[in-house]
Amino acid sequence: MPIRAAAAALALAVFSCAAAEPAAPAPDPSLAVYATPATLVDIGNGRKLNLRCSGEGRPVVMLESGATADSMAWYKVQPPLAKSTKVCAYDRAGFGFSDDGPLPRDLDADAKDLHALIHAAKIATPVVLVGHSLGTNIVRRYAEKYPADVGGIVLVDPPPQRISDFSKDWVKTDNAMHENVIAFARMCGKAASAGQLAKPQGDAAKCIRPPDPRYPDALNAAIHMQKEKPPFWHTLTSEFETNMTIFEEPVSPKESHGATPLIVLVADGSFADAPPDGKSAMEAAQQKTNKLILATSTRSERRLVANSSHDMQFDQPEAIVTAIGEVMKQARPRAK
Repeated sequence: MPIRAAAAALALAVFSCAAAEPAAPAPDPSLAVYATPATLVDIGNGRKLNLRCSGEGRPVVMLESGATADSMAWYKVQPPLAKSTKVCAYDRAGFGFSDDGPLPRDLDADAKDLHALIHAAKIATPVVLVGHSLGTNIVRRYAEKYPADVGGIVLVDPPPQRISDFSKDWVKTDNAMHENVIAFARMCGKAASAGQLAKPQGDAAKCIRPPDPRYPDALNAAIHMQKEKPPFWHTLTSEFETNMTIFEEPVSPKESHGATPLIVLVADGSFADAPPDGKSAMEAAQQKTNKLILATSTRSERRLVANSSHDMQFDQPEAIVTAIGEVMKQARPRAK
């Protein structure tokens, strides 16, 4: 489900990043590593971001998660990539094990944090940047602000922008539902500030989902603890608020990534759960958005990925791994 279809985000109690996957009969032991931080990197001003790197080689692949998600979103993508190069995922400010950051949490704030992280961690540049959903917007903003750091780009199902060009009525309805999501997140933030989420009751009990049977006990406990804290909800609220403007802005005609290799992966089932009026508008906006993004690079390609929802990193991780591998081969080499 695309971000702008915010009604579906009334999975408010399922903010766990793997929520789109079908339930598994037993915990997945490979997820145990996400119950604890990896490397907490000091990015300045007393703030640390949680960085998870594996593998060796260049170019380094940097993974940027979608809205409300953390580094665990890439648990099916990172291991196969690490067989051929160094690959890193991280928790954005306020999510996972990372400290929160100054508000608002918009594209510039996220790009600035990522830049500080890459250089504080001494990650070799230029990197191949990979973003999913909201992460595609962060990746594109980063590549605009810090082009010397970027050797290649893979965008996983970029959200449609300027849906209002195709249906103002749908956007009005969607915005109303989105406001409900924001109001819910604010309520959870107040409950967290009052210390009520350790053992929530009433409406606050909806703020944290029950333990996920796919996750080891330690991971479920860590997720619950993260969401007891006010910074998570303050960050989440800010991210939702800024998304309302981010996705109503068109792709800028000034955006340019020169000859940087760029692959756009598009899921064939991005809008499968949307009502007919919203689906047609989002499909039209998606096509226009993709076309404008492709025009930002002279070495761009669009690929339709079959049998995939918007959460392609869970449904078709091999398609992402393949695209990254191809961009790695074309990526601009490190300056000497």
